[in-house]
Amino acid sequence: QVQLVESGGGLVQPGGSLRLSCAASGILNIYIMGWYRQAPGKQRDVVATITRGGHTNYKDSVKGRFTISRDNAKNTVYLEMNSLKAEDTAVYYCNVDSFGTNYWGQGTQVTISS
Repeated sequence: QVQLVESGGGLVQPGGSLRLSCAASGILNIYIMGWYRQAPGKQRDVVATITRGGHTNYKDSVKGRFTISRDNAKNTVYLEMNSLKAEDTAVYYCNVDSFGTNYWGQGTQVTISS
């Protein structure tokens, strides 16, 4: 049974930090893990991805503020988010790619507000 369990979302003030986690189970040979986000009225957009070997890519607007990492032994991907801004407010989704098949988490709300 495939499961992607996300955690770590919440409400934080501008300039604050959050750490998201996503644990995958029931999926073999995971290659790319990533985080996407969808703000109200907007399309889902990639935030950051990381390959099994540790190669990372980031959306320009989060470079220098967000860090993606993964633990291959635990099939878990993390997103450390610092210096958060109001425009980072969105539902964040975990994504896992295994041989071209994509799996999505249920989403976790991240709200940046004073």
